[in-house]
Amino acid sequence: MNAKELLILNFEEVRRRSIDVWKNISEENLFWKPNSGTMCSIEMIRHVLELENICHQIISHRGTIGNYESILTGNPYTSIEDELKNAQPYREKFLKMVHSFSSKELEEVDIFRRDKKQYCKLGDYLLRIVYQEGVHTGQLLDYLHTLKAPRTFN
Repeated sequence: MNAKELLILNFEEVRRRSIDVWKNISEENLFWKPNSGTMCSIEMIRHVLELENICHQIISHRGTIGNYESILTGNPYTSIEDELKNAQPYREKFLKMVHSFSSKELEEVDIFRRDKKQYCKLGDYLLRIVYQEGVHTGQLLDYLHTLKAPRTFN
C-alpha cells in the first residue's frame, strides 16, 4: 500500500469504529454530558462530522478557513442516523479530494494555519484530522463508561 491508500484506509477504519461507538449511545443519552463545560454526545458527533468539511476548506485554501460557515448550523439535533445522513455528501466530497492527491502533494504541500500558528505538510495534516476523530471517539467511550451504558462493537 502506498501513503494515500493508507490514509484512505485510516479514514474509513476510524469512521467505522466511531460509528460502532456512536450506535451504543441510547436516544435518552444523546444530550447527556459529564459537566457544563463539555459537549453532549450528539454535539460531539456533529463536531466530528463537520470536521472533514472544515478541513476541506482549510486544505483547499492552504491553511485559511476564511468566512466558513458550518454546513450543519441550524439543523436540529435529532438522531445519530440523521447526523450521518446529513454529513454523508460532505464526507464523500472530502474523501474524493483526498483520493485526488498525489504522493508528492502529500509530502510537499504546506498547510499553514496562521490563526493557530500551526504549520505542517498535507499528509501530516490529514493524519491529524483522523487523530482528532479518534480522540473524540475515546471521549464518547468514556461517556458510555460513566453512564454504565452497555457497549457492543462489531
